[in-house]
Amino acid sequence: MPIATTPTIALDGAVGHLVDVQVDVSPGQPGLTMVGRADVSLNEAPHRCRMAIHNTGLHWPSTKRLTILLSPSDLPKRGTHFDLAIALAVLKADGQLPAADLGHTALVGELTLSGGLRSVAGVLPMVLAASHRGLRRVIVPEPQAHEAALVPEMDVLGMRSLGQVVAELCGQPVPEAEPVAPMSGRRLLSWRGQERLDEVDLVDVLGMEEARFAVEVAAAGGHHLLLSGPKGCGKTTLAERIPTILPDLTLAESLELTALHSLAGALHEGDGLIRRPPFSAPHHDASKASILGGGSGRVRPGEISRAHCGVLLLDEFPLLRTDVIDSLRQPLESGEVTIARGDESVVFPARGMVVFAANPCPCGEYLADARYNGCLCSERQRREYRQRVRGPITDRIDITRHLEPLRPHDAHDHWSRPEPSAVVRERVAAARERQAARYEQRGWRLNGQVPGPILSQEWPLPRAAQRLVDGRMYDGKLSRRGATRVHRLAWTLADLRGDTTPSVDHAETALRLRSGEPLLAEVLRDHRTAS
Repeated sequence: MPIATTPTIALDGAVGHLVDVQVDVSPGQPGLTMVGRADVSLNEAPHRCRMAIHNTGLHWPSTKRLTILLSPSDLPKRGTHFDLAIALAVLKADGQLPAADLGHTALVGELTLSGGLRSVAGVLPMVLAASHRGLRRVIVPEPQAHEAALVPEMDVLGMRSLGQVVAELCGQPVPEAEPVAPMSGRRLLSWRGQERLDEVDLVDVLGMEEARFAVEVAAAGGHHLLLSGPKGCGKTTLAERIPTILPDLTLAESLELTALHSLAGALHEGDGLIRRPPFSAPHHDASKASILGGGSGRVRPGEISRAHCGVLLLDEFPLLRTDVIDSLRQPLESGEVTIARGDESVVFPARGMVVFAANPCPCGEYLADARYNGCLCSERQRREYRQRVRGPITDRIDITRHLEPLRPHDAHDHWSRPEPSAVVRERVAAARERQAARYEQRGWRLNGQVPGPILSQEWPLPRAAQRLVDGRMYDGKLSRRGATRVHRLAWTLADLRGDTTPSVDHAETALRLRSGEPLLAEVLRDHRTAS
């Protein structure tokens, strides 16, 4: 009984699974059966494949009975990228490709009725999955060959049509074919790191010494940050410059981030690996699906996952929709987003820095100093506005800083020249290298990613520092989750200073960063001296 098998990849969120397309062509009543938990677009694949094979000049076995199995059968399969594997398996089972070796080549691509090979979303994570499962060759649509070639040690063939693929596999001269149109889709409305390095710099930010120090600590350890203050005080200006003090991504981070952008359909022909940490700043009226991920049809990563290893700025945070605010709890805590639909559950990584920016009141004019306070909001309006920044969310934010408008003498102080981003980036990179070395055997990269129980067990605070943190908990000023975040901050402060273990001073500074209390003058002075 003629049976043929071709390998392809099914995506479950950002994770790829090897799928064998098995086709049986048998005598009997003509018909076609496809099994293996295919979605609607995949159930339509045999119709596309039949016409593509016919218009390529090959034969579809319409007088025989075809059974198509997508194995493993219990894995849900979605998308149109299975077309090429199905068509070649049918031709192989029918005896039209006797010399073709299909068992060691992953096949990815959607077929048009004329036999053309169309681009699909998610090629990079598919090729990564094929590489992890031992396949060393992949055939993809021609515009996405560059994307697939980002995976090391992978032989990539970019093809324009089914006819070209058949000729290549059979060792025949490859015929000419019409160029393949790039995949339609929108580019992400986010900054891709390197562009921001050329446009902005931390040297543009005058004054705000405490806020600059807090941003450096957050960047060094991957900590979430809340910036509050009246409008025009520099919250967004400072947040936009955080990517400029982050070091380049590692190869593993680049592949992981680029794969997420591939899933989102944001990679275009010629795009290479994303080397710089991304920056995204969605509008405060954005939906839950756009921030967290989801959407109709195929589940796509949201802005928090597209900013993986980078920075997500949620400006005007209290104006976000209530369901968006509440749904941020999981990614802030675990660094992952889980989207569940019926029997489908998709997990996307989201281990970037989340920066929240908030005004003190709806009009944004409120100042504690009554001499300069221009706020027209009632006390009730201010209270309701602040209550939107819910306790469970603020408990998951590591650092809180309140910014005040720039004072005139700070703007014209020529003796206090702010540091450029390049100088700060060197310190951040050095601190991150110390963290990477410390957690090398555990898989974490930053202090902000280490689970609390393991941190307490393997990298505890000194006894005096721990007593200081415990005292805040016993006084009811710090939750258990907050104590874990103070612990992480203390390690980041030690890494920035090059110390081998946190001190009591580091714990005190971490508590102040956490609570929003003003930093001690000697902390800022020591930081200036060390710089």
